[in-house]
Amino acid sequence: MSRSQFDPSTYSQQLDEKKQRLIELLAPFDAPAPQVFASPSEHYRLRAEFRLWREGDERHYAMFAAGDKHQPIFIEEFPIASQQINALMPRLKAAWQANKVLGFKLFQVEFLTTLSGNGLITLCYHRPLDEAWAAEAEKLAAELGVSIVGRSKGKRIVIGRDYVEETLQVAGRDYRYRQPEGAFTQPNGQVNQKMLGWAYEALGERQDDLLELYCGNGNFTLPLSTRVGKVLATEISKSSVNAALANLADNQIDNITLVRLSAEELTEALNGVRPFRRLAEVDLASYNFATVFVDPPRAGMDPDTCELTRRFERILYISCNPETLAANIAQLHDTHRISRCALFDQFPYTHHMESGVLLERR
Repeated sequence: MSRSQFDPSTYSQQLDEKKQRLIELLAPFDAPAPQVFASPSEHYRLRAEFRLWREGDERHYAMFAAGDKHQPIFIEEFPIASQQINALMPRLKAAWQANKVLGFKLFQVEFLTTLSGNGLITLCYHRPLDEAWAAEAEKLAAELGVSIVGRSKGKRIVIGRDYVEETLQVAGRDYRYRQPEGAFTQPNGQVNQKMLGWAYEALGERQDDLLELYCGNGNFTLPLSTRVGKVLATEISKSSVNAALANLADNQIDNITLVRLSAEELTEALNGVRPFRRLAEVDLASYNFATVFVDPPRAGMDPDTCELTRRFERILYISCNPETLAANIAQLHDTHRISRCALFDQFPYTHHMESGVLLERR
């Protein structure tokens, strides 16, 4: 996103353009009009990453236009980022300018914050980190009220915790989430909460079971588990699986079985192509699946996984790429129809959009 794109006065117009784009993409499938969930026009992004650029004796936060790594855009404030990130930026900059141990060969800074006020800063270096660095980082973490992670080649030092804690409310219940440093989390917390609420309503109260693919840290898994009998959830990322297991324990939810498998591997298992040791203690026959929930990466579902979802009466699909969503729906359209549709504006002032559909068997 360029500076020229950030203009809160044009937000409503940009959101309407996204709505029309989604309507056009889904028009061949007779989709109902999308329910639109807007973002705050400022301070909506809970994470941010900056390279540092040296000019004279000073390093600046910098970003670059797409395809240009040589002409930095210096950042003094970042209005799309959370208020907490904006408050931390100048204090951190003052610290690395004043402290050679913290500033020496520092080349990248990453911020991770939450709606509940937790903060974590990752400092990346082109040099080994030692005890002197750790001592100064501990002082800085206490001063800023955050955790700090130091990264250099082959080394990672954690001051405090290597995750932040978020609390999101769905249907009047609070859910606590650990969000690990370096792992994927939804960047727009307020819109994420709206996504969870929409998915919760779209799923409805059911007596059967739910299969979830690409479950991440359990973002959707936790609230959706309260709407069904049992959940079998899969995720391939080890850090996300560990966070999800911690989240299940923290929220005292016991009807979810989590398996570290990719969607493609689970498809092979359910099709009997080959067995997986990680499924050895899971009785797949005991599940009465009626709904599958998917939140795939930008590439969408591969053709075999898409065919797997066809077996289910209902497909609840959250997408970060409307083009691959449309391609997947085209594969399923002969057996399933779109009964609900939503647009979630996770990424204001960009062409990116998050969308959701509920597909039901014809």
